[in-house]
Amino acid sequence: MTGWQHAAGVDALNLQTIYQAEQLIAPHIHCTPVLTSRGINELVGAKLYFKCENLQRTGAFKFRGACHALLQLNSEQRKAGVYTVSSGNHGAALACAGEKLGIPVHVGVPKNAPRVKKQNMQRYHAKITELELGMAARDAFVEEQQQHSREIFIPPYNHPTIIAGQATASLELIKAVPDLNALVAPVGGGGLLAGTCMVGHSQDIPVFGAEPVNVNDAWESLQKGAIQKEKGLKSICDGLLTRLGEYPFEVIQSFVKDILCITEEEIVEAMYLIWQELKVVIEPSSATVLAAVIKHKAQFQKQRIGLIISGGNVDIARLPWHVDKLESPHET
Repeated sequence: MTGWQHAAGVDALNLQTIYQAEQLIAPHIHCTPVLTSRGINELVGAKLYFKCENLQRTGAFKFRGACHALLQLNSEQRKAGVYTVSSGNHGAALACAGEKLGIPVHVGVPKNAPRVKKQNMQRYHAKITELELGMAARDAFVEEQQQHSREIFIPPYNHPTIIAGQATASLELIKAVPDLNALVAPVGGGGLLAGTCMVGHSQDIPVFGAEPVNVNDAWESLQKGAIQKEKGLKSICDGLLTRLGEYPFEVIQSFVKDILCITEEEIVEAMYLIWQELKVVIEPSSATVLAAVIKHKAQFQKQRIGLIISGGNVDIARLPWHVDKLESPHET
């Protein structure tokens, strides 16, 4: 591949492509740990293995895809710089990778993006342009950049190179934990779930998506066989408030077992449980995977389940539970 615009299509996205991505980004990323909890296992009636991408560089799996994308650029493209749109995690990942590789990064950020995620981008010296809320403002920003800038657009999820990078998280997981019976990943734009599907399909491991029922356009897209319009800003899971990408959907439609929908209350309960039992900080988008397994635990009984914890960039001043709840911690 000689440049970003020459990236191979989804047809060329296979396990060998993902292995190549793993080797390319290995010097730049963390191989994140896999955690377990006896208490959570007993609650679910299965053995759960949490791949902790909240401990990845910039606090989310997004660093994998962003780094992989930037490493494809030729010298002229690197000099021109890149831009993207992001509510936080992809923008921070791109900024960090750009700083490491000497590539200028420009991010269009919704005005309501969590403060901790904006701070993450600023830490790595990204140029930030604040956007109005909704996908229309994001689309307008991209169109403006395409017309008036030499910067290269690096999408958050809708590209095979991004998907291949994100897939390395589940590739590491299946290497660390053999004989898994299922994999579960959150779905928003679909890059992480699509990458997880590719890895799962290669090993005959069923893959499930987890999605808030309030914004379940991925589930609806799967039911109707075509991408459905995103449902706006109706979930605590800010990292999942985006439209499903065409490239990820092609993979998800072919290989996902099911998309499991959960309520906001179920997500908050799962987030709290992970904080208490695993002793790690995760964001609501990450908690969807445990919420989904708990809600549908009857179908996961006595299985070995791998769950991708997608990120940990949460504003601890705005935790989604009341202080009085912290006075009655779960027993481990």
